[in-house]
Amino acid sequence: MRFLPDAEQRAFTESLHAMLSAADTPAVIRDWSEGDHARGRALWRRIAEAGVFGLAVPEEYGGLGPHPVELALAFVELGRHGVPGPLVETVAAAVLLSDPPLAKRFLPGLLAGTDLATFAVPTGSAVDAGAVPLALDGDAATLRLALPLGVGLRLASVTGPVRRSLDPARRLTPLTADGELLTRHPPYRLALSWARLAAAAQALGVGLALLDRTVAHVRRRTQFGVPVGSFQAVKHRLADATTALEFARPLVLGAAVSLRPADVAAAKLKACEAAYDAARTALQLHGAIGYTAEFDLSLWLTKARALRTAWGTPEECRKLVLDDALRRPAAP
Repeated sequence: MRFLPDAEQRAFTESLHAMLSAADTPAVIRDWSEGDHARGRALWRRIAEAGVFGLAVPEEYGGLGPHPVELALAFVELGRHGVPGPLVETVAAAVLLSDPPLAKRFLPGLLAGTDLATFAVPTGSAVDAGAVPLALDGDAATLRLALPLGVGLRLASVTGPVRRSLDPARRLTPLTADGELLTRHPPYRLALSWARLAAAAQALGVGLALLDRTVAHVRRRTQFGVPVGSFQAVKHRLADATTALEFARPLVLGAAVSLRPADVAAAKLKACEAAYDAARTALQLHGAIGYTAEFDLSLWLTKARALRTAWGTPEECRKLVLDDALRRPAAP
């Protein structure tokens, strides 16, 4: 069985990579972190024009899909280049709204890149006053959604100031589900699978970027008259990081093929853990400069840590995978 992207898929990701390479994404990330969304929105529209968000939307609603494999490949590139904004949330919102008449009302803006979507899901049993947790980039999003428990999908509004997260580019805002009730029965489980798949692919891209930057650094940095990368201990750390990321890649692509919740959870768990390990390796091998916010590496270090718990913590993903395994019938 040949499990590799075909020529058309490779051409798509190469064109996306070329576009993002020319976009000076570190500067875009820093602007976004300070609340300046102008360059980020311009890049967002170009990503939408490339068809990325349309991959999650059926053709009858103006999209290109559903094509989860192509979406996963695209999100690897978005993670590799550190593109800021509620990317995963917009994909999840597109899946939630892919049902007439909501599709006709909301999807054109998401597909064109003129609208950014975010939403939050409450935890616990309290739904008084429609309170929901923090949402990503609620200050930049033009479409804010909430899923109060037992109520359905509602429009929401920002009810407090922006709060910083570990990743400065992930700006968190409290939302209140005080708007229009859009539907009582949104396809939340399906949207969650798409969101976790996108987050897993994004984390894989972040890990690959960290690895590439670290390899380039240890080739340049010299000690005792030779490149640091020639030391056996450094080679072992990089080999371990490479192996973890390469083992995560087929899990992400396999989850994109099946879209089974357990497969997606396993992919997210493995990709995020591999990215986190790559971040730790990158930090150690860069030495003191790896800690500085002025150094571009930090933009990917913090993102790897934040994605590890976004859309399902490692513990939640492990439990889902284990429960699925226990439900399967024993082999004869």
